[in-house]
Formats: sequence, structure tokens, C-alpha cells
Amino acid sequence: MKAIPWRVQLGFVVTSYAATIALATFLIVVRYLQYVRHPEDVMASSGMYAGGDMLLALFIGLMLLLPTCLLALVLRNSESLYTGYAKAVMGVSLTAPVCLGLLVLPAVNQSPMLLGEFCIFRLINAPFAFAGLVFSRLLARFRQSKRLTTYALLIEGLTFASMVGLLFIGVWTHRRG
Repeated sequence: MKAIPWRVQLGFVVTSYAATIALATFLIVVRYLQYVRHPEDVMASSGMYAGGDMLLALFIGLMLLLPTCLLALVLRNSESLYTGYAKAVMGVSLTAPVCLGLLVLPAVNQSPMLLGEFCIFRLINAPFAFAGLVFSRLLARFRQSKRLTTYALLIEGLTFASMVGLLFIGVWTHRRG
């Protein structure tokens, strides 16, 4: 059995990312049109719409996880490419503590800015990012890529633990006050 050429595999990954982004864009536009066309329903059931928005964000995060895992599978045999991938993953993991820090600021978390929306999207999808990092770490075969993916896992895990800790602190101080 002949192996699939590397260019075909990489083309499939790029196509998967393009299809995922196209579908996510379509879903977001449909959701936006629903808000525009039925504002009275949105006002009457704002909590349900917010829950739907959160589920949409989780679905998009899960969809983005699949091509990322395919990319890791394709790149795992090349040390230079997987190290570059590990550096990119490290950069993505650094966005989690930055987003958490930004959401603490009232100017970001209480305004309708796109930055706040991005930060919330990033932190809602932290479990998927963590799962992708675990998968990337398991596939890492080279010393530097193992080290980078381990650091990325630590950053993501500590940020997630901090988010949970802040949640419990908020609940605890709300009960006491």
C-alpha cells in the first residue's frame, strides 16, 4: 500500500481549516441575522439567546480542534515543522492568560468591544485547547517540540485552574457580602 503524499495530506488539512472557517462564518452570520430580524424575541428570552451563543462558541471551538489534530498528525514526522507547530501552539496558549487578565478589566468585560468577545470565546474554549495540547504533546517526538508543548500545557492548565479559582472566589465573596 502506497503512502499518501505529504502535499496531499497538507492540502487536506488546509481544506479542512477552510471548510471549518466557512461553516463557522455561516453559523455566525445566521445567528446575527436572527438577532436583527427578531429583536423582540431576543429581548424576551435574552438568557436563552446567551446560552445559544455559548453553545455556538463551543461548537466552533470543537470544529477548530479537528483540523488542528489532523495538522499535528501530518507534521509529527518532521522535526523542523513540528517544532514550528509547537511554537505556534505555545503562542496560542499564551493568549489564555492574556485574555483572562483582560477580562478582569471592566473596560473590556462590560463593553461590547470585539476584544471582549474574543477573550470570552478563547476562555470558553479552553478545555478544547487543553485537549488539543494533550494530543499535540502525545504526538511530539522531538526534544524541543516536547518541551514547548509541555510548557503550553502548563500555561493552559494553570490559566484554567485560575479561571476556576476566580469563579469560586467570586461565588464565595458574593455569599459573604
